[in-house]
Amino acid sequence: MTNPYITPELFDFLRELAENNNRDWFEANRDRYESIYKEPLLAFISDFGPLLSQVSPVHQAIPKAQGGSLYRIYRDTRFSKNKLPYKTWAALRFRHASGLDGTAPGFYLHIAPGNTFAAMGLWHPERDALRAVRAAIDEAPETWHEVKRAVSGLEWAGDSLKRAPKGVDPEHPDIVDIRRKDFILVRRLESGDALRPDVLPFVASIFEEGLPLVHFLMQAQETT
Repeated sequence: MTNPYITPELFDFLRELAENNNRDWFEANRDRYESIYKEPLLAFISDFGPLLSQVSPVHQAIPKAQGGSLYRIYRDTRFSKNKLPYKTWAALRFRHASGLDGTAPGFYLHIAPGNTFAAMGLWHPERDALRAVRAAIDEAPETWHEVKRAVSGLEWAGDSLKRAPKGVDPEHPDIVDIRRKDFILVRRLESGDALRPDVLPFVASIFEEGLPLVHFLMQAQETT
């Protein structure tokens, strides 16, 4: 049994799009895009809002494809060597009410054949935001270690520096974390997980697991 938001037909559409990533195919299948991709995922966002507010009242579910929680399917190819016009995945983001993506942590759901996952945290933070997180780890190591223990069931993701940041002792006891350039937690999902009839509370429960990190990052930025 599936749900009305994420269906096997959505995965079929994404697979076919990956094989036919061109404007002619997309225009010929625009009705499928609207009925299988856009409309159901906007409904997901709308219906997920009350659950998200229970997990984190300062994060928003905005059921809009332009400036909302649903990422556009159209790729920005202006400065990319990859000129394929469409993304071959669906993505939902639930941003902090401040709208400061480079400063405030958020929640994210990625849907793609063979690569579906939920994530939470701070991705590609601005320089000052990254410094603030590193300083918070250095100044409150016991709190940081509590956070890490609390989220141990999730996977760390993102990039790290090869060396210690300037001014930081390479032998710092938390150097592995201080070298991080992203502070992201991920839960990898099977495609079947996205089809669950209880997908809304299921995703909310994963986001809730990552709350200790989200709260730590918000406090480091004073965006609570």
